[in-house]
Amino acid sequence: MNVEYTGRHFEITPAIKKNVETGLHKIKKILGGVFEASVILALEKHRHKAEITITPRNGTIVGAAESTEMVVAVSDALGHLEKQALKHRARSRTKKRHPKGQKNWDLATEVPRSDQAPPGIVAASVNGSTVPLVVHKYQAKSKASEVHVVPAADSVAMRPMTLEEAVKEAHFRDRDVFVFRDRKGKVKILHRTRDGKMELIEAP
Repeated sequence: MNVEYTGRHFEITPAIKKNVETGLHKIKKILGGVFEASVILALEKHRHKAEITITPRNGTIVGAAESTEMVVAVSDALGHLEKQALKHRARSRTKKRHPKGQKNWDLATEVPRSDQAPPGIVAASVNGSTVPLVVHKYQAKSKASEVHVVPAADSVAMRPMTLEEAVKEAHFRDRDVFVFRDRKGKVKILHRTRDGKMELIEAP
């Protein structure tokens, strides 16, 4: 695993490197593959900032944090990165489970059930073979449940941002949907798809 370090007004010590590489080794086990890593450690007005970016297959993952101590900032950034890695692994497994081009059952060729078939069972043709299907019946009218709406302040940026800043902020806040305004005041929305890619939606 290749790790590139950048220090901005901060001297990167062997102890910090050991903490970073121990955390990345744990993340490597989660993702199950080799990846490149970029680590930026910066000191700005007594605030220690850590930003760790890794590039596994099918996307980029960023973990960022800040604290009064660099050790804490690095630990928090690795924590965010680990959460993103777990999500990335889950998305990859879901995608493998449902590959593109998978053949769907042809329910249009449904075969009428015989008189001997149990109630709720029909036969359907699937890729040329006849298989039994259980039919679930539901009430014609279902009771409407009350919609539970909660404010999502962490999904909205309070200041104008560039696209790059918004992507990093969405990763940092661990949000799949993030709303922000660009420098010209135009509303834009970032949406993370199931395969881990970020889509940009521009509001009219």
